[in-house]
Amino acid sequence: MNTTDMKTSDTHIGSRPRRSLLKVAGVGALIAAAAGTPVFAQSNAQADRSEALRLTLDWDKVFPKSDKVDHRKITFTNRYGITLAADVYVPKNTRGRQAAIAVGGPFGAVKEQSSGLYAQALAERGFVTLAFDPSYTGESGGQPRNVASPDINTEDFSAAVDALGMLPEVDRERIGILGICGWGGMALNAAAVDKRVKAIATSTMYDMTRVMSKGYNDSVTLEQRTQSLEALGRQRWRDAEQGAPAYGPPMNTLKGGEAQFLVDYHDYYKTPRGFHPRSVNSNGSWTITTPLSFMNMRLLTYIREIAPRPILFVHGERAHSRYFSETAHAAAAQPKELLIIPGANHVDLYDRADVIPFDRLAEFFDRHLAGT
Repeated sequence: MNTTDMKTSDTHIGSRPRRSLLKVAGVGALIAAAAGTPVFAQSNAQADRSEALRLTLDWDKVFPKSDKVDHRKITFTNRYGITLAADVYVPKNTRGRQAAIAVGGPFGAVKEQSSGLYAQALAERGFVTLAFDPSYTGESGGQPRNVASPDINTEDFSAAVDALGMLPEVDRERIGILGICGWGGMALNAAAVDKRVKAIATSTMYDMTRVMSKGYNDSVTLEQRTQSLEALGRQRWRDAEQGAPAYGPPMNTLKGGEAQFLVDYHDYYKTPRGFHPRSVNSNGSWTITTPLSFMNMRLLTYIREIAPRPILFVHGERAHSRYFSETAHAAAAQPKELLIIPGANHVDLYDRADVIPFDRLAEFFDRHLAGT
């Protein structure tokens, strides 16, 4: 057990009351407030919204701890009042305020898996990094457990930017984000609306709204989509009657005859290579109705508005999901880069240190978060 981790594991950022919550009606008043136009403020101060989370103090990552960085745990609260748990990695002997990167993903994973590996590797290369558990998963708060939302999970990324910008080691004008797998789409969506983010990278990116609403390679017909929505509607009745959501079958179990990419997922999440007990993909399942909000929203609608901030898309040559990065890259405005890793499949970019282009990612962020 690391004693430094013990001393800092309960650090909470952003738990102080927000004094100027708006009590106004209409989008116009909200926009006016954001622009600095005076509005009526709520008279009573908001109470502390942070949830009491139980954080593991032992090093329980699926990757070894680096002796080149310092590590501590923090918690912070997103805009919806959900308290998130995160690991912060800081290069040893850091002085002054540094460039920083928030890291999230894959979809259904926890910070002890791929996002933590990426965060630690980038901290070894000079960045302050933060890997977080999304709302409703891992050590983060939110009820019910194991549910996802394109809106709330996009907000989680912006809340991670909030948290980074509050750290004494971080220059809040030099913050980037990196999304892995399904969190690649969340990162792009967050960057489109959050202009504080100065550079964006994705690795083995999934657009979760596209795959849930249209299936792989956009193969789902309107009739099939309608049938799925009707089934989800019936499930809502059952959940309402029970007073709690029902969950699907355990994730990434194999019965034989599955496509290779499903075998690859099993090889990561269900074996010692990447298994973690708090991971939905390793040891749980999503609520059956989780797809509903993803089927009615498009994450990448405003991808062109990320410009002029740069995007780096990284994907494996043999990944079943490669088309997500290729079409997103085509839709994005310059400056943008698409880096295809020869011979790599989707899951290779989760944890294969000899395959993941950490130096290339570090060079990208170093160049675009250099400051003045």
